[in-house]
Amino acid sequence: MRITHAVFALIIMLAQCCQAAQPAFAPVLPGRPLTFPADFGAHPAFKTEWWYVTGWLDTPDGKPLGFQVTFFRSRTGVDDANPSAFAPKQLIIGHAALSDPAIGRLVHEQRSAREGFGLAYAKTGTTDLKLDDWRMQRGADGVYSVSITSKQVHLELRLAPRGPVLVQGERGYSRKGPRLENASYYYSEPQLAVSGTAGRGSATPVRVTGSAWLDHEWSSAPLDADASGWDWVGANLGDGAALMAFQIRSKQGGKLWAHAVLRDGAGKVTQFAPDQVRFTPRAQWKSPATGAVYPVAVTLDTGATSWRIDPLQKDQELDARRSTGAVYWEGAVTITRDGAPAGHGYLEMTGYDKPMTL
Repeated sequence: MRITHAVFALIIMLAQCCQAAQPAFAPVLPGRPLTFPADFGAHPAFKTEWWYVTGWLDTPDGKPLGFQVTFFRSRTGVDDANPSAFAPKQLIIGHAALSDPAIGRLVHEQRSAREGFGLAYAKTGTTDLKLDDWRMQRGADGVYSVSITSKQVHLELRLAPRGPVLVQGERGYSRKGPRLENASYYYSEPQLAVSGTAGRGSATPVRVTGSAWLDHEWSSAPLDADASGWDWVGANLGDGAALMAFQIRSKQGGKLWAHAVLRDGAGKVTQFAPDQVRFTPRAQWKSPATGAVYPVAVTLDTGATSWRIDPLQKDQELDARRSTGAVYWEGAVTITRDGAPAGHGYLEMTGYDKPMTL
């Protein structure tokens, strides 16, 4: 097809106009303390944000289940001044999963939609998330309600706090790499008391109780260009304590950054610097679906304490290429401390299929 000089000039002009209209994403900077309840809500000026709930459930017959529910908000870069109601300025993405040893693998669902028309949103001011008929809301009393209905996963859960918010990093500024801009604003709500119903497939949901961990993070540039992915664990311990640890892995295979925090049952918080945090693989599992190899059993060292992390089951891979574009391992795990049973948690591992991008 022949393109005239006039048409070519028009194409260049339109491209330059679109490029000039690209809004800047808000940066994450140290020294900005978190403020509640406003920071429970969405932060639409930032590029990426997620509300992430994981937990262990007990069924009436005493069998364990793991669950995960995540809502993502992603600012696309479409100009906020665009008057069209159809402009995809923000995307809302949802993941939901159940880990049931009775079937030997993870069952999961994923959804995505542009924000708008009351069908999908992440509201500011407090946690209020919607993706079609998937919902997550925080009440004035701090109790969360989670509702997931799909072909694979059914969850109707109430998550009640049993302690204060755990602000991560330096007053909420959580470093993720050697450069200051590689960071997120980050807080957690561990030790949430869970009640409700859970089920998978066509089976009738059953009553469940348990405990959960909620993470909320938002950022615009969390990963260094040399980062390939991360390993993260959040654990509710039996004595009321809470443990969070992560490492960012480099593309060369080493540790690019790491951090950990332990809040004991009395509320004392201990932070661990990058050189005090070490993840050591003890056993691997290769996914028959993607070929990715994950260190599903690890030893985590935080200072002088050694934690043994073992999976509820090996196959807890979640293929989210239809929504976030990533494949990751997201699994229920048991935790022992210096050889003694300590609690339950979730282990997340990204970048083992291919380097992670956000």
